[in-house]
Amino acid sequence: MTKLNVPVDGPHRRCAGPDAAEQFLASLFDRLWIRYRERVSYVKTYEELLQQYHAHFHNDHIAFRTIAWQQPMTGIAVLGRLFECLGYRAAGTYWFDDKHLAAVHYQHPNGMLPKLFISELQTWRLPASILPVFQRSLEAHRPLPSVELLAALCRLEEQTSLQQAELLETVLSFIEQLPWPPPRKDDLLAVHQSSQYGAWVLVHGYNVNHFTSLINSHGVPELDDIEKTAELLRKSGVPMKEEIEGERGSILRQTATAAVVCDVTVTDGGQETTVPWTYAYFELAERGSVRDPATGQSVRFEGFLGPQATHLFEMTRPR
Repeated sequence: MTKLNVPVDGPHRRCAGPDAAEQFLASLFDRLWIRYRERVSYVKTYEELLQQYHAHFHNDHIAFRTIAWQQPMTGIAVLGRLFECLGYRAAGTYWFDDKHLAAVHYQHPNGMLPKLFISELQTWRLPASILPVFQRSLEAHRPLPSVELLAALCRLEEQTSLQQAELLETVLSFIEQLPWPPPRKDDLLAVHQSSQYGAWVLVHGYNVNHFTSLINSHGVPELDDIEKTAELLRKSGVPMKEEIEGERGSILRQTATAAVVCDVTVTDGGQETTVPWTYAYFELAERGSVRDPATGQSVRFEGFLGPQATHLFEMTRPR
């Protein structure tokens, strides 16, 4: 494929309205997107396809992972509260019994902004023998977002431009920096035996797990369904999930690239070293229609389906 000049900016600016919170969210998501795109090489191939066919990208949702603990109180709320201060509201809850995971999806009143899918590993459902491993990391968690930070995010319009810029860096740092010291290598491997999800969070923290292309937004016949898009990515050398979740004509269909592998920091014998570990994938989602019970009109389905998400969680299992 001919290499094209892919822009270095993010895709969220055009989705934001004029108010301070939406502008803040657009800046935050674009910064997260740029770093994610640098690390997940398959995204650049996808963008080149869009340019080749003059198609449009819209980010359907962003996924984050967390570990639920009691002291300190961590889990979905750690990130959820930050986004609630900026206008997001919980729109659906999900439970994945076999993986000991719970999740909440959030939506913003501005439907152009991406949905958020925040999940948590409920550690108390794992074997008791593994809890001390989590304890070593979670009890060394850096300070959680303060009430003062949350209050400032709730009143962004009262902050100066400089204060808003400082808040953006604070939130970005909280998401992108590992919230605890690098885990011991033997701890990472032990956790992986009980929960590959838990091992992932130990080494990646609250970093973005995936961004998602909304197939419906492409607007060109060459990429107007999930099969065509996945096949063009595959032909371009991108390793793809073998199956597409959801039947043709259903309300939600999903697939994804393979997860990229990157070096993560661990300690071994008291010394820092690195090991290769799966990081993130790029997801494709095609949304169908449902009938709005309030109006009787056909509207696009904006939720998630638990069984499909279960299979996508497996995309980060080390091969």
